[in-house]
Amino acid sequence: MYSNIFDSHAHYDDKQFDSDRDGLLSSFEQNGVSGVICCGVNAESSAAALALSEKYGFIFAAVGFHPLNLDDYYEGALEKIKELSKRAKCVAIGEIGLDYHYEKESKARQIRLFEQQLALAAELNLPVIIHDREAHEDTLNLIREYRPRGVVHCFSGSAETAAEIIKAGMYIGFGGAVTFKNAVKPCEAAKAVPDSRLLIETDAPYMSPVPFRGKRCDSRLIPNTAEKLAQIRGCTAQQILDLTAANAKKLFNIG
Repeated sequence: MYSNIFDSHAHYDDKQFDSDRDGLLSSFEQNGVSGVICCGVNAESSAAALALSEKYGFIFAAVGFHPLNLDDYYEGALEKIKELSKRAKCVAIGEIGLDYHYEKESKARQIRLFEQQLALAAELNLPVIIHDREAHEDTLNLIREYRPRGVVHCFSGSAETAAEIIKAGMYIGFGGAVTFKNAVKPCEAAKAVPDSRLLIETDAPYMSPVPFRGKRCDSRLIPNTAEKLAQIRGCTAQQILDLTAANAKKLFNIG
């Protein structure tokens, strides 16, 4: 059995886990899961992520507004995120970023909120967890401008874009998408990322790796992704797990 599985991005407050959340999470450590970053997408889910982190020792929280949750934003919401960020188990501002797949008409609002949260992370000296979907150019420009510490999660861009993100000081997170049949670009990027900048994740309950694609994802499935990354990078899956666990602890300042 694999050990030292550190899931750098999941959403265990999601309603898909309502029926069995506690039983599932209680099983993780015996299945080799040593750490999870549970990411908020608005003020409510950020508080829920923190509540889970305070219940389970291996869970840590990130707080923030996802670009597809603009409708949940309200006057004073960033102050609420700032308040939540000061609790002991909060290790990052996230999930923040840009998503132009569904919401192209909201680009300006997305960019404004992203910038506000990048500034907040700098003020609080916290890393960021960045979502980038079909917004590579704007995301990279803002990373270059604000120079945050952090990770671009569920990376879907080219090896060239990954190199520019790494040059700006960021990490790259890979999930189940690298196991998909048509995942040419993510696999090329996964081969090129230096050891010191590699993270592994689920994005649970989404993005289950093959052979579980289409089913609910959770952190126990990370070894399937690790095996694919090991094949790409010419090492063992356990080496991938050990490397990415060490990188996650370093980035998120987890002892």
